[in-house]
Amino acid sequence: MKKDIHPKMFTDAKVTDLSSGKSFNLASTKEEITVEVSNLSHPFYTGKQQIIDTENLVKKFETRRQVASKNINKVQQKRAKRKARSQKTTSIKAETSLTLKDMLKQLQ
Repeated sequence: MKKDIHPKMFTDAKVTDLSSGKSFNLASTKEEITVEVSNLSHPFYTGKQQIIDTENLVKKFETRRQVASKNINKVQQKRAKRKARSQKTTSIKAETSLTLKDMLKQLQ
């Protein structure tokens, strides 16, 4: 390996979070790092995440989901009707593929 091409490594670099004022140490090529948001202050990592719903999209989705869960029986009934209808059409198609000779045999 070539000498003097790698940056100096600081094993105790100080990272400062500007939004919370907290700091921690880690290894880096810079002696001091300042960040606006880190895992110490970000809502996702702290568990204090809030959904900002300006157009009530989340509320609308929740109401649609509640209505859908109440109407699950209606959906199942529609599916059963659709299935019965498709079975009727397949049985008719099967009958129409018979020749006149086959139909006469069935009558006897």
